[in-house]
Amino acid sequence: MRAPDPSVAAAICADLDSSPTPYHAVETVQAHLEAAGFRPFTADTGPVGRWFHAEGGGIIAWVVAEHHDASSPLRIVGAHTDSPNLRIKPQPDVSTLGIAQLGVEVYGGALTNSWLDRDLGLAGRVVVRSGDGLQVRLVRDDRPLLRVPQLAIHLDGEYRSSGLNLNRQRHMVPMWGLGEAPAFREYLADQLSVRADEVVSWEMMAHDLSPARLAGLDDTFLVSSRLDNQLSCFVATRSLLEVADGPGDAIAVLALFDHEEVGSVSTTGAASPFLRRQIERIWASLDADLEATIVASSASLVISADGAHATHPNYADRHEPDHRIALNGGPVIKINANQRYATDATSQAAFELACREAEVPIQRFVSRTDLACGSTIGPATAGELGIGVVDAGMAQLAMHSARETAGSLDPGWFEAALAVALRG
Repeated sequence: MRAPDPSVAAAICADLDSSPTPYHAVETVQAHLEAAGFRPFTADTGPVGRWFHAEGGGIIAWVVAEHHDASSPLRIVGAHTDSPNLRIKPQPDVSTLGIAQLGVEVYGGALTNSWLDRDLGLAGRVVVRSGDGLQVRLVRDDRPLLRVPQLAIHLDGEYRSSGLNLNRQRHMVPMWGLGEAPAFREYLADQLSVRADEVVSWEMMAHDLSPARLAGLDDTFLVSSRLDNQLSCFVATRSLLEVADGPGDAIAVLALFDHEEVGSVSTTGAASPFLRRQIERIWASLDADLEATIVASSASLVISADGAHATHPNYADRHEPDHRIALNGGPVIKINANQRYATDATSQAAFELACREAEVPIQRFVSRTDLACGSTIGPATAGELGIGVVDAGMAQLAMHSARETAGSLDPGWFEAALAVALRG
């Protein structure tokens, strides 16, 4: 077996800290790609090279070598840049009982209790009027601006009997000052050094300010915000960069999507033509005809890389008893007969062989039959592309919490397996 290597997880901590939103995650990935010689793909570029296309919270990158042709198979690693969080409403200015608050909407299936009593910053993208046009600007403010205080136990008579019950509309409104609510538009204008009337619209969100780090005895854990699913994004990026220096038989592709947490139906979601259009550009640059694309597709594979549920030591009964999943137990192949995951026997076998070649351990996840199963970009990607998909990822605890836990050894093993898979 390949020796465990926590250095990959340690290195990725900086990427996680740099990426409080999907837009910042794309910026972080793009910086890594450009440092490795990747360039934006245009219609007049040749097929051979290292290319990417970035759009909002999504980015596609690929490597075409001299020996690739129109019938070369694709090896695609897909992941998503978004995570459940608190997003700022269009008219957020609120003042309640002399406390200035900021109206938020809960994005995705957030564990809302995990956002209580935390130091929260603000980040996102803002559209500003610039001359006769519009310009998109990124904003990141790591000051502890927002806080959602929990109700004291003395004032919650139901806490001991029924636990904490939070209403998303009434109980998740963060405070950020005293007195009259400041105009959020003016705050953004100040951050961007523009006039308030030049701020047109925004997609801003709160982010936990605790840094990513290794934790536990012997640094056995990786703890951070947004492990679901930025951890997969950054591991996949590292794998693509490794393959770029020695391409295999397949055309290696990295596909990072937005909006998985809310169904993937968006211009940069996995249920859109976002990836398919870039694949069509690859094929067009290789002068592929219909028959060549059919041959290539049938031999291609997508690895849908997303977090997997580790067996929780305090809730072992919530897990399928014959499919225990361990932190630092190696890549997890996720299987669901009802197609919540897209893994089938052939795609599973292909990824298992990649893991064996990489000399990393393998785990197999199945949900309890009497509990609901989550989903991924896998089914949407399979339906959009007609290419075989295997759902695989790294084990974690506290999925959808403001701060999640993974194993510090799994990123190194998953990177090695993905690199083998990308070469084909």
